[in-house]
Amino acid sequence: MSGDEALVSVRNVSKRFGATRALSDVSVAFHPGRVHGLVGENGAGKSTLGRILLGIHAPDQGQLILNGSPTKLSGPDEAASYGLVGVAQELSLLPAMRAVDNIVLGSEECIGPFVSDRGNRKRVESLVAQHGLQVPLDENVGSLSVADQQKVEILRALGRRSRLVVFDEPTARLASHEAVELRRTVRELANRGVAVVYVSHFLNEVLSVSDTVTVMRDGCVVRTAPAAEETYESLVEGMTGRSIGDAYPPKPPQPSDDEPVVLGVKGLGRAGEFSGVSFSIKKGEILGLAGLVGAGRSEVAHAVYGATRASTGTVEVSGSRLLGTVADGLSKGVSLIPESRRDQGLVVGLSVRDNTTLPHLRRFIGRLGIRVKQEEAAAGQAIQEAGVKAEGLSVPVNTLSGGNQQKVLFARAMLGQPQLFIADEPTRGVDVGSKRAIYDVIGQLARSGAAVLLVSSELEDVVEMSHRVLVMRLGQIVAEFTGEELTETNILNAAFGTEHLSSLPPTPDSEQV
Repeated sequence: MSGDEALVSVRNVSKRFGATRALSDVSVAFHPGRVHGLVGENGAGKSTLGRILLGIHAPDQGQLILNGSPTKLSGPDEAASYGLVGVAQELSLLPAMRAVDNIVLGSEECIGPFVSDRGNRKRVESLVAQHGLQVPLDENVGSLSVADQQKVEILRALGRRSRLVVFDEPTARLASHEAVELRRTVRELANRGVAVVYVSHFLNEVLSVSDTVTVMRDGCVVRTAPAAEETYESLVEGMTGRSIGDAYPPKPPQPSDDEPVVLGVKGLGRAGEFSGVSFSIKKGEILGLAGLVGAGRSEVAHAVYGATRASTGTVEVSGSRLLGTVADGLSKGVSLIPESRRDQGLVVGLSVRDNTTLPHLRRFIGRLGIRVKQEEAAAGQAIQEAGVKAEGLSVPVNTLSGGNQQKVLFARAMLGQPQLFIADEPTRGVDVGSKRAIYDVIGQLARSGAAVLLVSSELEDVVEMSHRVLVMRLGQIVAEFTGEELTETNILNAAFGTEHLSSLPPTPDSEQV
């Protein structure tokens, strides 16, 4: 096959899921030795196209062309036999198995009829060394952080004899330096002749790693062009059909000195995770919590909420001490948007209404049971305020795009009228349009008087949205920035420790867009 011939292409492909049109007359070609970026808002059809390439979905119309011949894939196993593998946005790991076993699952090294543990480990250790994705190989995947689980998923795909690899939001759970290493791995794959499909909401990341970019909107291809001819602004305009405008809303007014303290945290600690954590947030203030993955940010957020119990210290909301349980936190006006919406936030088989009202059902219970009309009215208002786009309150939440699923969690939080709102990676895996809507909701909550704790790996988010930022490293708060000192450079220096920065590879200025 020459470099000019496509390894895989789709021709006039259409796909529906019930009444939803996911793809309409889509034609795209993917070439060996090239990185092909796919961009578009949630629901544009990017992931559906990737799943057709991997045999997960079959097109309703049109053809999949492999090595120049029309091909019908019976499923992911057949696709993998042709060297077509993927790294999914929603992880598909076996939590009770070790990381090393998950990485080789389905392609184990064997001696005769027996699996070779030594051969598997040697192969996995070589993968880790080659690609720089460090992960605890002997720990069960279910006990790993979300970021480490993502790395296991990536290593599993890289460990197969791949001819085409689909990366669907591969850096959404990775720290900045890990994302740099992954992009280096992507370019190495292309240099070895692998065709790479790169799906990401980080548009500058797509531009930096891709040779070609396809822009999608509403299930259709807007255009395919060389990445060198695109800009961040041109991609946004192609994805949304409108000019970029302001990416972030204006910050709410800085709380005055006499505003009351809503959240007071003193000496909070949890063995092996964080220690000596103390801070406060005033009414109407947005406090950013930054740091590397594993620094303890999410662990602190969950301890404040009551999802995990701290071993030392106290948490007070408006002067009332929390008892360290979710029920007590909810009763005192604490709401949380968790890091992983599917694993920690949503009940994916339930409806939009049920997911919105679930923690607040006591408000709608009367003598004869749940007052359904009152519940539906409250849920309808909440999803409207959060900007959820759904065909109705009764549709299953897992039929919504990722951005709209995230907004359902915001609707749930807003329904609780929180005094304290905790947002842990609130824009992870959502498109640029949904991000702005989420920023607007966060600003609206602060303007209404809520104290906001914003945890994010996207440095631009915490800089542009926060009044103050605390930086964690190795389980402790090591710096606080506000005013002119609130910059991405200062946050990175504090997160890594200045002694580490010189060893890091260079990153684009807009790394976390």
